[in-house]
Amino acid sequence: MKTIESIQNKIIKERSKLSLKKERDKSSLFLVEGKHMIEEALQAGCLKELYILMGENNPFSFEAIYCTQAVLNKLSNQNSDAKMIGVCTKPKYEDKEFSRILLLDTVQDPGNFGTIVRTAHSFGFDAIFYSKGCADIFNLKTIQSSQGAFFHIPVIQADLREKIPTLQKQGISIFATALHEKSIFLQEVVIPERYGIVLGNEGQGIAKDIIALCEHCLKIEMDTFESLNVGIAASICMYHFRYTRKEV
Repeated sequence: MKTIESIQNKIIKERSKLSLKKERDKSSLFLVEGKHMIEEALQAGCLKELYILMGENNPFSFEAIYCTQAVLNKLSNQNSDAKMIGVCTKPKYEDKEFSRILLLDTVQDPGNFGTIVRTAHSFGFDAIFYSKGCADIFNLKTIQSSQGAFFHIPVIQADLREKIPTLQKQGISIFATALHEKSIFLQEVVIPERYGIVLGNEGQGIAKDIIALCEHCLKIEMDTFESLNVGIAASICMYHFRYTRKEV
């Protein structure tokens, strides 16, 4: 049985650096915490190393390294004591032709980003393209909010100013969610078979030049406030597009 008892262990010191984006980018590795997230990583073939608290049972068919509480807490970003942590390789996503797509323009809050990824997978979307200014998908808060959905749906960084015209050439209609002079209400939208929905930054919305690239603008009917949290707005739009589409 492999064990690590010191926080000065060379491997632990290296793995603890994965809390930093630059280290995740350099190594193509990231951390997950808890049984559910480790199960998701294992099923996706992304689990590289498994660290479990001494005295705990290993519920996985994967060799574990047993550690003291101090060692696990060195790896953890949570406030409570960790029980199990996985080191994962980043999923390899295939950028192919899709039919139901989300495009995110500078969604900066990790919780919002993760929630959107989780909802997109739950509602049967095919892929998410996100701009450089978005939160890191492998940030621990994004990972926890997504509940591991990013293991199952492609989440691909792209220049939306280049990606949107490419998708349009593939026959995909692009809808911007924006309070714009040309916006129509969500209930009035004629939903095509293949589409992309663009959602914007929490404070600034979608950049004007990106809105200009989209064929359509839509807004959600509301009685009081003019806007919603981007995660909630994304959920409403995805549900409506996914389950109320009529043949055109």
